[in-house]
Amino acid sequence: MTTYTLRPANSADFPTIKNLVRSAQINPTGLKWPRFVVAENDLGEVIGCGQIKPHRDGSFELASLVVAENYQGQGIARSLVAHLTSNHQDTLYLMCRSSLGEFYQKLGFTPVSEPQMPPYFRRISRLASLVEFLQKEGETLLVMRKL
Repeated sequence: MTTYTLRPANSADFPTIKNLVRSAQINPTGLKWPRFVVAENDLGEVIGCGQIKPHRDGSFELASLVVAENYQGQGIARSLVAHLTSNHQDTLYLMCRSSLGEFYQKLGFTPVSEPQMPPYFRRISRLASLVEFLQKEGETLLVMRKL
């Protein structure tokens, strides 16, 4: 079991954050290091990250949650989510592959239908239905929220 600490990201972490997000094949837009929290192992390596991203429509998204493959299954993502959501007062949305829905439900998120989505998420949800790589993997895009 890896020991790690959570801390606010700094500018030196940004290349690693970008690499983690790209390696997970998740949305690489809106990556601003000041919004991130990172998980760092005892060697000082960033092994996970996540952010709360504001949108123009006033909604907030738990986004860019990634744990390096070698460190998955150790509760790091759960710790990042708990840390990021602990002081967030507004409704928080997220988008994930449908196969991750159960994980996020355990953390208090519930799936929402299109009429319940803020405009940003409704638009992305419609676009995602056209994305072939999700369909090839038998996945759909799931939008969830935590009140």
